[in-house]
Amino acid sequence: MADLTKVVDAVYKGRLKEIQGLVQEALDTGAEPNTILDEALVKGMDVVTQKWKEGQVFVPEVLRSAKTMQSGMDILKPFLVKGSGEAKGVFAIGTVKGDLHDIGKNLVAMLLESVGYKVINLGIDLDPSVFVEQVEKGVKYLGISALLTTTIPQMKVIIDSLEEAGLRSKCKVWVGGAPVTQEYAEEIGADFYAVDAAHCIDQLNSLR
Repeated sequence: MADLTKVVDAVYKGRLKEIQGLVQEALDTGAEPNTILDEALVKGMDVVTQKWKEGQVFVPEVLRSAKTMQSGMDILKPFLVKGSGEAKGVFAIGTVKGDLHDIGKNLVAMLLESVGYKVINLGIDLDPSVFVEQVEKGVKYLGISALLTTTIPQMKVIIDSLEEAGLRSKCKVWVGGAPVTQEYAEEIGADFYAVDAAHCIDQLNSLR
């Protein structure tokens, strides 16, 4: 029987060089791909994100764990395609027009992928129409990032554009970034304010 605790521990501790061998070992000993995903890789990320929220680990450790999980996923993906592994949902995320920052956005994208969501990373300096197009295509979860006080008004422009297109009720909108607050999120009509990636994951999971 596969010992999945080794995989959990490797993700949590960011053992990049070991993870692929451990995932392959779990497959070779008969573990189901979805079991390895849910009870080992995702569980390892759950541990590290929880410790991040508690202030016990920091962004560099979280990023290394996320990269470790992605490396493990490279071994697992061909088997998941054959099996029944499905994304928890599709989350499109991007940075508003006039803003070129993407570190926080990319961290959110990486962590959401690592816990089972399909992420469409739209990029930076985006026209509001790019976000509207995603909802037109059926995306129900939309993340809007901004890091400047001069660019956060674009968040409201995007939400207003969704309203004008008759699409606002068809999606949930997250906003985040250094100058953003819960009060601002409520003021512009966003559904969620995510103080960091871990909270975004909790909020998304609460909708399932």
